Amino acid sequence: MQTNLYFDIEKTQWPIIYRDEYNVHLFGLENYFPFDTHKWKNIFKILEKQHLLNEKTIVKPKEATKEDLLVTHPKSYLKKLKFSLYVAFIEEYLLLCLLPNFMIQRYIMKPMRFQTGGSILAGKLALERGWSINLGGGFHHCSARKGGGFCIYADITLLIHFLFKYYSDRVRKIMIVDLDAHQGNGHERDFKNNPNVYILDVFNKNIYPNDHEAKKTIRRKVELDFYTHDNEYLPLVKGSIIMALEEFDPDLIVYNAGTDILEGDSLGALSVSAEGIISRDELVFRYARARHIPLVMLTSGGYKRRTAGIIARSIINLFDKGLIRAP
Repeated sequence: MQTNLYFDIEKTQWPIIYRDEYNVHLFGLENYFPFDTHKWKNIFKILEKQHLLNEKTIVKPKEATKEDLLVTHPKSYLKKLKFSLYVAFIEEYLLLCLLPNFMIQRYIMKPMRFQTGGSILAGKLALERGWSINLGGGFHHCSARKGGGFCIYADITLLIHFLFKYYSDRVRKIMIVDLDAHQGNGHERDFKNNPNVYILDVFNKNIYPNDHEAKKTIRRKVELDFYTHDNEYLPLVKGSIIMALEEFDPDLIVYNAGTDILEGDSLGALSVSAEGIISRDELVFRYARARHIPLVMLTSGGYKRRTAGIIARSIINLFDKGLIRAP
């Protein structure tokens, strides 16, 4: 049976996915989260102001249902999410444990289910259009059985499982290019011993999660030191992508494009400039498009308030360079 998360879009719509429900509103308490809970709205508003997108040309995803989540998550994990203390642990915000779970479901988890639905839909749209961007998603610390690091649902794993399930005739091999500052231990644990999923992960080796068991799954691993800057970072990323694509010929790339590599981001602890992030995204798109490999981009982590502007500038740059095109 076909999932409701997959649907056809109009020819006039971009394969860029967002809806207002991505954003977290919790009576002002969201302002104390360590990340910008309105980042996704801010990206869209900038793109709208620049006349790249509007309410008619953006794609609005559907919320992932329990049945959708069960494609990856066991019932035992979803049951844990009914306890506020467990969600507070994942979100690293203990005040949440004082709230009734129905509030957490509505104001925190529902936005994440919409973003997860957006990531799953992005896989289908990338196959149809050659590329797609979910302005949210990229919850790479969540595995099928365990959340963590602000990541409640394993949207990357779900995206891939849905493609293998519904597009098995077209998608047999997938590459994850994880360029968030943190190790993507969630999807790494989920695809352990799976030869059809190749993981390239470039991350700060000194910070969370330091998951040594998950590291065994990484096919091409680049461990960075504190405060790595553009001159070192960009050549490492470029060389790693070239070598990864020589080793593995994927039918689709999932690009986890975290902006927590930005200089001054205390959680990422790297020193890449805004221009470096824009160049990095261009580099990934350029190699994928040159090889005609469908590409999904997820925005993932980023803990400085100005990352929304950088992501928007990067998308505009991709358009200006002809790497993404208007419908």
